[in-house]
Amino acid sequence: MTKRHVRHTARTLRDTRTARSAGLLAVAAVAALSLTACQTGGDDGAAGARTKVSASAPASEAGGNGASAQTVARSEAPTGDRTTAPAAAGGTTTTSGTASKSGTASKAVAAPIRTVTLVDGSKAEVYRVGTQRYQAKIVNNGDLLATLDTKKGDDGIDANGMYVVLTMGGEVRSWMGGEHQGPGTFTLAGGWKAKVTKVGELHYRAQIIGREGAVEATMDANQHDTGLDANAVYIVLSAGGVISSHA
Repeated sequence: MTKRHVRHTARTLRDTRTARSAGLLAVAAVAALSLTACQTGGDDGAAGARTKVSASAPASEAGGNGASAQTVARSEAPTGDRTTAPAAAGGTTTTSGTASKSGTASKAVAAPIRTVTLVDGSKAEVYRVGTQRYQAKIVNNGDLLATLDTKKGDDGIDANGMYVVLTMGGEVRSWMGGEHQGPGTFTLAGGWKAKVTKVGELHYRAQIIGREGAVEATMDANQHDTGLDANAVYIVLSAGGVISSHA
């Protein structure tokens, strides 16, 4: 084979390899363009599906993948949107910790249902605290002197010679004078009689006797004074054995 023929054959082989390489590169470029177009189209379709679902469209409009699109839409929603969104109508609204504390703030002091001026000028503030239960706070110049309570029945007090009765109906009566020192039997206002006996230290008992001689009531002053409304005759028995009445 001559040198000229060899050079021609080598050149032909190189040209063949070059043409083959160019063809392969063209095929690769076309494949890359096709792949890019497919990915772009897929992303656009997915975005469209998510947009439709987030707008509350029916699942069938998301191209048959409604369930998957809804899952994606929920997972991509910010957490803060769920916690700060207003409650739906008829729903329960949860208050913050501060609001809860303010909701449990101490109750305001109830106002008295009436205020009665007593015979010595002091005041009795009457409060309703239950069924047939009242309290009377005796105050003078803003100072609380005593509290009467009808939890166990009528109540009363000997306040240094001023006698006060609080009835189970919430009425307040006060007076001065008419006292008797027990033990003994004494005539009271309204025709009642009282038989006062000493039971112990600062403990006296009084039997309230009616016109026919029957015992109609018993008062027991054990360590504290007590009072009684005996058919509009008001009686106080002190723990020191002093008894007084007023009609």
